[in-house]
Amino acid sequence: MVKRAYISVFDKTNIVELAKRLKSTNWEIVSTGNTASLLKENGIEVTESSKITGFNELLGGKVKSLHPDIFAPILADENEAKTLDYEPFSLVVVNLYPFEEYKGKNTDIDTLTKNIDIGGVALLRAAAKNYKNVTVICDTNDYGIDFDNIDEKTRERLALKAFEKTSMYDYTILEELSYNFGSNDDEQMPQTLALYLNKTKDLRYGENPHQKASLYNYDRQIDYEILNGKEMSYNNILDATAAINIVSEFFDVSACVIVKHTNPCGVALGKDIEDAWKKALGCDPLSAFGGIVAFSREVDETVAKHLTSMFLEIVIAPSYTQEALEQLKTKKNLRVVKINTPLQQYQNFVPQEVKLTPFGVLVQEKDTLELDPDKFKIVSKLKPTQEQIEDMVFAFKIAKHVKSNGIVVAKDLRTLGICGGQTSRVGAVEIAINRVCDSPKDAILASDGFFPATDNIHLAAQNRIAAIIQPAGSIKDKEVIETADKMGIIMATTGIRHFRH
Repeated sequence: MVKRAYISVFDKTNIVELAKRLKSTNWEIVSTGNTASLLKENGIEVTESSKITGFNELLGGKVKSLHPDIFAPILADENEAKTLDYEPFSLVVVNLYPFEEYKGKNTDIDTLTKNIDIGGVALLRAAAKNYKNVTVICDTNDYGIDFDNIDEKTRERLALKAFEKTSMYDYTILEELSYNFGSNDDEQMPQTLALYLNKTKDLRYGENPHQKASLYNYDRQIDYEILNGKEMSYNNILDATAAINIVSEFFDVSACVIVKHTNPCGVALGKDIEDAWKKALGCDPLSAFGGIVAFSREVDETVAKHLTSMFLEIVIAPSYTQEALEQLKTKKNLRVVKINTPLQQYQNFVPQEVKLTPFGVLVQEKDTLELDPDKFKIVSKLKPTQEQIEDMVFAFKIAKHVKSNGIVVAKDLRTLGICGGQTSRVGAVEIAINRVCDSPKDAILASDGFFPATDNIHLAAQNRIAAIIQPAGSIKDKEVIETADKMGIIMATTGIRHFRH
């Protein structure tokens, strides 16, 4: 039997070498278009598909492989092959137009549709369907296989790979065109949601040593580099995500965020990042031990010396000076992460949050709602200064990232005390105030949810809190506001709740 291969690839990497190897063991090669031209230019004998089908390419190459005389020899089993006037194909090598390269890049719709592969997908599916008789190759990394001596188990693996490729390819097109066409404008969430994940690597373990864990690629993940230290663990990745979530809120100023167990324990803005670091550390230096630190600006040698003077797990920044890197690398286990994705674009990544529960899969939009200082209401008789308004906005942004019930005490664009994850709001207020290193006098208190009772206001007044910012929405709002007025506390309501379970 003549060994016959069909080759048509967009990515021409190593295709000449593959074709030469096939010809050395007497394979007949059928090819199309630019692939055929390239092989001929390199002295490789090729049968053009048009000689088999009797038709030239149509529509500028859009239609060239979609023909019974191509698909029948791919799909035929051993008995069916005997009925054909030509030998069946034993090998199909195809890769697709790179549609995924244009995803999420605001590409014009004409370019997107131009890069939707039709024939290639059909060829891969046909060959994969007939895996018992045909070897299908869609990945250049598989070109080294000995196609003259291939077993069915290998063909099964390659068929699954092809179906995986076409399935992901179709979903990528659906997702991108849905975004461009606005097909979900009238829906709260997409009717159908699929996640295609490719394992990057196995992690040592999950949150605890007895839990298995792996890291998978996602099509909307950020670009980053690990410049020093051990590999990131499961918990490291969660903590790093929490730190970048917060620091990206302040991408246009000098900001420092310190996180421990995904909760912020110190956040500050400063005239530069050294100033921001000192203020953030001052909030809770005890909790900062073994923490994760993120910056919105380049880390220099001076700041690096501060960082290496204590035990930290991870440092994250958009860039580092060479001197800073040399200093940080003196701590061989300190993970130094460089975020190449601009922080102002960070909120565009991972637009949805997914949680698996025994009741079903929960999917929600990520909480990226911004607080507009011109729209929240001052409901107290006392009115805030401009500085107090800035502190309110700052504190409320941090409260978004604190687990409910979450309370943030802040002043002069730095956190003084933070408490989250409490079962009662008054308990969270009490703990946050008690964590203030110096004094909460004239500070701002931000709450992620409304106050269900006036006990919170009394506690704030006892500790001389100057102003409170909270969502409102309680049946006791009127009483809460009246109490704030009685206690001489400024109160702002946002109408925005930031629960984080």
